[in-house]
Amino acid sequence: MSKKKIFAALAALPLIATLAACSGASAEASAEKGTAENPVKIGVVGASDPYWETYTQAAADEGITVEIVDFGEYTQPNPALAEGDIDINQFQHVIYLAQYNEASGDDLTPIGATAIYPLGLYSTQYDSVEDIPDGSDVAVPNDESNQARGLLVLQSAGLIELKDGGSVFSTVADVDESASRVTVTALEASLTPTSLPDVAAAIINNDFIEDSGLKASDAIAQDDPADPNAVPYINIFVTKAEDADNSVYNKLVEIYHNSQDVLDGVQKTAGGTAQFVDTPAKDLQTSLDEVVADIKAQG
Repeated sequence: MSKKKIFAALAALPLIATLAACSGASAEASAEKGTAENPVKIGVVGASDPYWETYTQAAADEGITVEIVDFGEYTQPNPALAEGDIDINQFQHVIYLAQYNEASGDDLTPIGATAIYPLGLYSTQYDSVEDIPDGSDVAVPNDESNQARGLLVLQSAGLIELKDGGSVFSTVADVDESASRVTVTALEASLTPTSLPDVAAAIINNDFIEDSGLKASDAIAQDDPADPNAVPYINIFVTKAEDADNSVYNKLVEIYHNSQDVLDGVQKTAGGTAQFVDTPAKDLQTSLDEVVADIKAQG
């Protein structure tokens, strides 16, 4: 899952895996990756989604053994990758990675795109934004990138006003309470679905929609993933920088896009909302670098 001026448009071109020569002991270990004895470990949030089993089989059909490693919170897969507990992760968009890298000093790197998913506002009490009473409480995720994106959705829906118009760096502190219809509470992303009985509405990440008993189509407001400015919200496969040219890892990106069964499974899980993109890794890196530069400029 941008309101910053980052990359007006990126061509949707087939990703070409880069085959790089490796050297030294680490290269030998890397070359062994994908065997039954040394599977490629991919960290995800939501390993129970059926398409991951389909994806694992598609990789096996190409001679690559994959182990899907499940994480319960978004804060976990990047440190696990940096520590070498997993080889790849696939759960985040470009902005989230930029904020993580800048905060941690790591240089995790995108090697391929998956899809853009709209971020939606959901309610079990009201059928439309207009029905939400003034003064009601609305929940948003508390991680930096999704909090800002959620606040921009609320602003577009006419529920709040953000100081200076809002940006990908907005927080709850930037809500102009005197000009807003509702108050906003930031919660850990996995808790926004369970908050629905207690709030008028909640911004819920796609990974957690099913936990609320709702479908993606039940959103009463959402952002537009087709907007070219949404490039930083493209979801990505990520590795350590030194593994960015690993041929096995890049092949796994190709497998994701080349397996219609995988894409169908992703789309089913996403409630038909996924917009698949095959943006080249170099363009994802450019977008990442620009977001990092903007974060630094914010000081």
